[in-house]
Order: sequence, then C-alpha cells, then structure tokens
Amino acid sequence: MRRKIPSVQALLCFDAAARHQSYTRAAQELALTQGAVSRQLTALEYFLGVALFKRTRHGVALTQRGRDYATQVATRLAALEQDALDVMSTQGSARALHLASVPTFATRWLIPRLASLRAAAPELVLHIDTRTRPFLFADTPFDAALFAGTPEQINQWAGTQAVRLMNEVVLPVGPPSLLNGAPTLTPDALAQLPLLQQSTRPDAWRLWFDAQGVTTVNALKGARFEQFSMTAAAAAHGLGVALLPRLLIEQELARGELMVLCERPLVSARAYYLVRPEGDDPGASLQEFQSWLLQSCTLTDVALGP
Repeated sequence: MRRKIPSVQALLCFDAAARHQSYTRAAQELALTQGAVSRQLTALEYFLGVALFKRTRHGVALTQRGRDYATQVATRLAALEQDALDVMSTQGSARALHLASVPTFATRWLIPRLASLRAAAPELVLHIDTRTRPFLFADTPFDAALFAGTPEQINQWAGTQAVRLMNEVVLPVGPPSLLNGAPTLTPDALAQLPLLQQSTRPDAWRLWFDAQGVTTVNALKGARFEQFSMTAAAAAHGLGVALLPRLLIEQELARGELMVLCERPLVSARAYYLVRPEGDDPGASLQEFQSWLLQSCTLTDVALGP
C-alpha cells in the first residue's frame, strides 16, 4: 500500500519556513532559491488540502492548522535525524544504548567514568539526554533512565522496573573561607550562615538540622537553585552553604573550591536508580551496562564512605 507521506524536501521547507515565518530565510537556511521553497510549500498544501500559511503585511504567518502541523513535523524530522545520527555513530552496529539521565548525575558522576566502560566494552556507544521527571518510555527512544527519587516516586513511575544504585548521602559544604581557620563548624554555627536551597529538595536543610538536634528558623530560607551543579557553583563562589551529595562534587572537593564544613552525613530518602520499561527483555547491551554501573556504584560507595 502506498503511504500518504509528503516528500521529505517539502517537509524540510515547511519546517524551516514555519520556524522563520519567512520563505526568504527558509531558502537561505536550506541553500535554495525562494521560488523553490515557494513551489515546495504550494505542492505540500495541495497534497494536504489545507492552507498552511497566510499572507500578512510583513510576509507570511502560519494558519492554525499550519501551527499544529508544524509541531508534528518538527518532532518527526528530529526523530528521523536522530535515527540517521545513531546509525552513523555506530557504523550500523546495534551496540548502542539511549539513556535519559538527571543532568548533574550525568555530567558529574557518569561521564567522568565512561572511559572505564569504553575499556570494558569498546563497541558499546551511549547516547545520553537529560530528563528531570518521569516519562513514558513508549513515547521516547530511551532504553533506560538514570533517575533520582524516593522509593514512592520510583514505584509510581508507570510501566517501569528499577534497580537501586546508590543512596543519596548529603553533607554541608562551602568555600574554605567559611571555616575561618577552624577544622570544622558545628551545626549551630552553620545555622547562622546563608543557606543555599535546592528546589528539588525543599526540605533538605530542615531534615539535616533535625537529625543534628538543632532548631533554626533559617532552614527554609536562602537562594534557591534547580540543579545540584548550580548549587555547587553558588557555594564555590561564596554565596552560602550547600547541602550536596559528595559523589556529585568530587571535582570541587579535589580542587579545594569546596570543603566539607561539618562531617555529619545524612542519608536522604532519595536514591539513584536505573529505570527501564517493565517486561521488556533488556538485551545484552543494557545488561552489560547495568553490570558495569552496579560495579562502579559499589566502588563509589567504598571510596566515599557513608
């Protein structure tokens, strides 16, 4: 059966014209003449039987149907491009994994360790995108996800199964200047300093102070940041004290930009998980990655302590 699909060239012209709201700029992007773009779009509108653009005093604008179609076309073209890049990156090999990951864990923990994965499995290629919230695997190309959350959050992620990797253990850290020559600070002293808040962990400081038996009205106060990397940068630049997992700030600690201000770790209710679709055969590549990941997490736990 012949598929009712417009030509790829027409879709590329439509996508460019929709983004620029201009045939001229679409032609410049695609290295075509404006007339060629116009002909492709006229043919596309004839094929679909609907008007995608309307003339305005300033050029062209999408119709309502055109806006809806542009969103769909952009998604499909991006997927086609990704498929082509995947084949090119692996020279046709099936040894590729598509991973979603919370961003700071990917940049601060996973990527610095990928050289050891390459040494163990040189034919395995990882493609990593960031995600901060659960998603439907059926709507994405991902084989698995690296995610941080509570057991309740993981259990509520529909259609998935998860392997617990590591606990999230947090410590108060800041620039060495905050110690002012002292070897460490007490929890009471920390309560008087500016506290940096993590928007994804709004109760983190309150829980830490509760564990130390300290009552403070400042536990929820302070500048708030969305990602651990942002909070770590703010602390390193002297904006306050951050409550961060040691495993995500190894580089700052090694360079002396941050120091543990009070060696009283708190095991968070959250942990790091490898999440994949429920019931699917994980395949040899994912199984190999999972084995390497679990071994690397065990080494991290041993190196960093509780």
